[in-house]
Amino acid sequence: MQKEDSSNSSKRLPIPDVLIRTIAITLVVMLHAANDTLELSSVSPQYFWTATVYKALSLSCVPLFVMLSGLLLLQPAKADEPIRVFLKKRLSRLGLAYAFWTAVYTGWSYYLGIYVTHTISAVTWSNLGQAILFDLFQGAYYHFWFLYLIAGLYLITPILRLVIAHGTRSVVRYLILLWFIVVAIVPVLQLASGLTLNPLLFAIGGWIGYYVLGVYLQQVKPRSVVLYGLLVLGFAGTLVGVWLMNTPFSSLQQPDFFLDYLTANVVVGSAALFMLLLKFKPDWPGTNHRITSRVAQAISKNTLPIYLFHVIILESFERGFFGFTLSVKTLNPIIEIPLITVLTLFITLGLVLLMRKVPVLKKLIG
Repeated sequence: MQKEDSSNSSKRLPIPDVLIRTIAITLVVMLHAANDTLELSSVSPQYFWTATVYKALSLSCVPLFVMLSGLLLLQPAKADEPIRVFLKKRLSRLGLAYAFWTAVYTGWSYYLGIYVTHTISAVTWSNLGQAILFDLFQGAYYHFWFLYLIAGLYLITPILRLVIAHGTRSVVRYLILLWFIVVAIVPVLQLASGLTLNPLLFAIGGWIGYYVLGVYLQQVKPRSVVLYGLLVLGFAGTLVGVWLMNTPFSSLQQPDFFLDYLTANVVVGSAALFMLLLKFKPDWPGTNHRITSRVAQAISKNTLPIYLFHVIILESFERGFFGFTLSVKTLNPIIEIPLITVLTLFITLGLVLLMRKVPVLKKLIG
């Protein structure tokens, strides 16, 4: 998500990274907007399925970011970069952003608490400092998990670079296949059978497969019609899976099982979307679309601060902090979710660009 990776690498890699980043961060905002409806204690079936459709459309957001990072960082030509240089360059910037936004969201949590309770008696510098320290270790807000993911991928990057640079394509395919079986196939078999395999058997899991897929899929050139078919298959698989998990006749108690990033339906759909986006010209949207190009460039260069900041804007809309309330309680989600997505994205972008004007904040926001 850091612009440094894209700007330095895209000079050598002819890929439409601006397009991928712009779509990915837009889908992130839409995903969180849809979640706000799905997390309500009581929601009508119509609203539930509307939000579910939007969420199903958005689930490729983080996989796109991870695959793009893998494409940019796991190139064989970078295998000789010293580990210390690589880690210092990436983790220092990520660490500053993490510390800054942790403080921001700790303060935001306190503000929301005051807003709800209408009292400030419990807020002191001492307990605020303790809360910030706690949040530094635990994550200040629900979306901070992504920073841990990126940091973990950075730590393993020097090892994966050697695998990509010196291993054969069959070895890389084996790694991806093994990962897919572990994260996507085995959980379905366990869900269907009720049996649980010993987790010690699974040495490869998590997000490593998406990371390696990014650089591997660059060399895969299937026809567009195949990719569109896989994209639709992944989306349909998500909706059918959610329906199966939520039907009154189902004995399974995992309604969100198919709404996870590490499921077969999301992996297939995300990989297909990534390859479709790679087919676009590297200079997308081109010189003939100056306004679109400037906006897309601005978004793509600021995906990390947009990701970290946008939740505050979303919650401000939902709580009426802008003078009006925009949420599923005031508008049908068919309109509300895309509307709040667009407004949140551009308001966040505008505020981030203003923060970039302040030298100190420019270094801290990511």
